[in-house]
Amino acid sequence: MEDLDAHALIVEYIAAYNAFDLERMLSVLSPAIRFENYANGELTAQADGIAQFRALAEQASDIFAERHQSVTRWETVGDDVSVDIAYRGKLAQDIPGGPAAGTVLELAGVSEFAFADGKISRIVDRS
Repeated sequence: MEDLDAHALIVEYIAAYNAFDLERMLSVLSPAIRFENYANGELTAQADGIAQFRALAEQASDIFAERHQSVTRWETVGDDVSVDIAYRGKLAQDIPGGPAAGTVLELAGVSEFAFADGKISRIVDRS
C-alpha cells in the first residue's frame, strides 16, 4: 500500500473516532479487522472481525462525553504504520473502582496499523 493511502486511511479513522462517527470508522476497516488494546503492557480489549469491533466501539463511545486523539509522530516500517498518539477524553459515566464521570483523562500512546485490500486490517493500541 502506498504511504499516502495508508496515511489517508489513518487520518480518516482518527477523525471519525474523534467525531464518534462509528459508520465512518468502520468504512476504512477490513471486514477481518483485528484490534488489540494494551494498557501498561496488559491486553485489556480485543476484537476479531467487524462485528466484534463494532460492539467494542459502541461500548467505548458510551463511556466518553468527549474524546480526541491527535497524531504527534508518524513512522512507516514496511507496509505498517506506527503513530504516537496524544489522547484526551472526558468520562461520561463513573468507571467502577476507577475515576468518576466528568474526569478528564490525558494519555500518551502508540497505535500500530496494518493494511490489506486498501483497508485497515489491524490496529494495536498501546498506552
